[in-house]
Amino acid sequence: MARLGAGSVSPNPMVGSVIVCDDQIIGEGYHMAYGQAHAEVNAIRNVFENHANAKELLKRSTIYVNLEPCSHFGKTPPCADLIISNEIPRAVIGCRDPFDQINGKGIEKLKNAGIEVIENILTDKCLDLNKRFFTRIQKQRPYIILKWAQTTNGYFSPLDQSQKWISSKEAKQLVHRWRSEEDAVLVGKNTALADDPKLNVRDWSGRDPVRIVIDRRLELPTDLNVFDQTQNTIIFNNIKTDIVGKIKYLELEDFDNLLPQLIAYQLYLMDIQSLIVEGGSKTLNLFLASGLWDEARVFISPQTWEDGILAPELKGNASEVQNIGPDILKIWHNKT
Repeated sequence: MARLGAGSVSPNPMVGSVIVCDDQIIGEGYHMAYGQAHAEVNAIRNVFENHANAKELLKRSTIYVNLEPCSHFGKTPPCADLIISNEIPRAVIGCRDPFDQINGKGIEKLKNAGIEVIENILTDKCLDLNKRFFTRIQKQRPYIILKWAQTTNGYFSPLDQSQKWISSKEAKQLVHRWRSEEDAVLVGKNTALADDPKLNVRDWSGRDPVRIVIDRRLELPTDLNVFDQTQNTIIFNNIKTDIVGKIKYLELEDFDNLLPQLIAYQLYLMDIQSLIVEGGSKTLNLFLASGLWDEARVFISPQTWEDGILAPELKGNASEVQNIGPDILKIWHNKT
């Protein structure tokens, strides 16, 4: 249930809830969109919509939720209070919410009301589900995914920086799905110039991410797709801070030191919870060298080239390997 909110609830976590009475599911719901009702609200509402004796059933029910119910007034009232007011006697919770205003307080409120609380059920899966949310809260930065394609013999792009497609149409569609699930996608100046990417989700159904371009001296021509005003776009530079329609120019004072860290912190301040870094080689290596990444997703094409710019190198073995059309997708997770 929680996963159904992917791409729609950020910077909130994905949360699902199921209500069971006498071994039967009587209600279910999930957090559908940021600023709208939380999972527990939708699950309880679902019980009332489908059962004439909802009040009686809830008094004998167990509510299951993957994340601790909130205990404070935010954009919506506290879910813990709703559970208490409906006299649900038992709550099963996957993991605690690390957000300072909630962490343990929702559980404490339920227990103080006499509700039996069972914690830490499938905790690893619950933590993995909301790894973007937890990264933003605990590390004050977005969850960062590095993505690129390379040939079988390790080349990333042509020497002359011209555009040459490596991966398959199946891989391209998957990348567009990924973009719909993450908050933002980032490229460097050279990639914007060579590929003129749109950085949207035209091959998938979903919302477009925020486009981010690193252009230190604002040298990119404004007739490129990233300036077409169809999506919110951020241009990191060292010349100006300004807003032109959907394009936000953000000045960074220091491009020579800790650039990935500066970008990540600025995005955190803007409530951008997850980021795909799509290149090019210089930009990807910058994030790799800083250790500032959580996943690397690499498509390996059956193509071989005689020469080219070498792809970034990752140490160790991939934690996941799968076939995507004619390509192989390898995924690494940063354990540091």
